[in-house]
Amino acid sequence: MNPRLKNLIRELLPPAGLKLFYFLGLNSYGWSGDFASWGEAKRKSTGYDESSILEKVKAAALKVKNGESAFERDSVNFAQIEYSWPVTAALLYIYAREGKLNLIDFGGSLGSSYFQNRKFLSGMNVSWRVVEQKHFVDCGNSVIADERIGFYPNVEAAVKSHPADAILFSSVLQYLEKPHDFLAGLSGFDFKYVIVDRTPFTANGKDRLTIQKVPPAIYSAVYPCWFFDEALFLKNFDKRYQMLEEFEALDKANIPAKFKGFIFERKGL
Repeated sequence: MNPRLKNLIRELLPPAGLKLFYFLGLNSYGWSGDFASWGEAKRKSTGYDESSILEKVKAAALKVKNGESAFERDSVNFAQIEYSWPVTAALLYIYAREGKLNLIDFGGSLGSSYFQNRKFLSGMNVSWRVVEQKHFVDCGNSVIADERIGFYPNVEAAVKSHPADAILFSSVLQYLEKPHDFLAGLSGFDFKYVIVDRTPFTANGKDRLTIQKVPPAIYSAVYPCWFFDEALFLKNFDKRYQMLEEFEALDKANIPAKFKGFIFERKGL
């Protein structure tokens, strides 16, 4: 499809229509494959560290920060915010319980989720710490950071800067090479709350490793991407956390799968 036509479709369709456009397979992009190893999938991929991706995300994020756009996700600007209402509710729940919101946003780009919920966080005691790749961290601290939001290269550095009660994973765990090992390693931080959103699960009862080809109307990239077995995924949390809620996420896939989210609270609080 002609790139100009794709851009026009992106601009004219509302978010729901844009998702339907991709979901119905009206282009050649989406998820494919069932790879035996991360290395095999990565050889078919380009990655998220391309400088062109950061430039598109930066331009979109600055429009939101400066009030020129209502919302940005994956470098695409929208005229109206498309909320993940369960995530918003979780943020307000944590604030009501703690009297503050000290949160780590793991893989949070240039603050998409922060700006998405900025209206509801106004006037509150908020420390929002984004953990990202180094070039995103450098950019975020240069053009986005203020007294409420900052950018860090890892969870350790973010927690050292400001203690955190909660951690948010929005559309990120599926892009880690070893997500189960990563989640096991977080136990030492003893977060009180864990929020998971926009995370894909298989329909066949086992983890599946795919590659995701992103439409150029967003940006040109191909990543390895996991689809999780839900029962196995939840075992990462069942010893230390109780599930407060589970919910359907906004994303759709072109393979048999569902995107979900969860809100966890540490047992004994």
